[in-house]
Amino acid sequence: MSSFEGKVAFITGGGRGQGREEAVEFARRGSDVVIVDIAADVASVPYSLATEDDLKETQQLVEAEGRSCLARVADVRDQHALDAAAAAAVERFGRIDFLIANAGIYDWSDKPFWETSDEAWNDQVGICLEGAWRAAKAVTPHLVQRRSGAIVFTSSNVGVEGVPFSAPYVAAKHGVIGLMRVAALELGTYGVRANAILPSTTDTLINDHPSGWRRASGKPDGTREDYLDAVHQWTAMRNTGVLPPKAAALAALWLCSDEAEFITGISLPIDAGHLTLPGMNPWPVRD
Repeated sequence: MSSFEGKVAFITGGGRGQGREEAVEFARRGSDVVIVDIAADVASVPYSLATEDDLKETQQLVEAEGRSCLARVADVRDQHALDAAAAAAVERFGRIDFLIANAGIYDWSDKPFWETSDEAWNDQVGICLEGAWRAAKAVTPHLVQRRSGAIVFTSSNVGVEGVPFSAPYVAAKHGVIGLMRVAALELGTYGVRANAILPSTTDTLINDHPSGWRRASGKPDGTREDYLDAVHQWTAMRNTGVLPPKAAALAALWLCSDEAEFITGISLPIDAGHLTLPGMNPWPVRD
């Protein structure tokens, strides 16, 4: 894969999980990195979000790869905060080349759409969809000015399929794909590309907690082991269940690379064949 020496990647949700993996992978290939994260919990979310210490740890991991890292606390629903982070990035590095709009949350309350609270809806749509739009608004003028660069929006396999009791998240992730398609059309004339990645179940804290274990396993007292076992039925590949965060990170990296210079407007599944299945995989292979 081509080098990113001298380039700058702006990553939302960089405190941990996929965002952290993306930050480290870009740094390994020569990119300086800007990471933003809310670094606080959201009341409607039943698991802890990244902290300022997590954000600092990501910064240290990037710097351990020999690259510079600018870390900012910012809620992706706050345009002023994102604009300020983008301005700080340009002031420090002189440029922004890539945006990875990664920040996201999931409310595991198992409510049908008509019982979903306004708070849960607004938080998930606000962070997953509005946050992607606001991050793109903050960074795009810098890409347009350079007449180059790429945006990778993080959608999900549920961005193209329905999942019961997940209306806000599913709606938001469908919306991210629509946003990406419009961005690809509007930015193409400036030499800027926009694509989306669609990860399936990934082993980060968005899934790895008691509510996630229960939902995945279908057991009211489901354990992490139950969750890991159950997800093997959601993929088509041998010995593959829950994906590592690096899977999404490498896909985002490729979409920003010179090797993908003619690719824009696509939704790239990172799902070990999940979307090819007619339902659950009744014959998961485990060695």
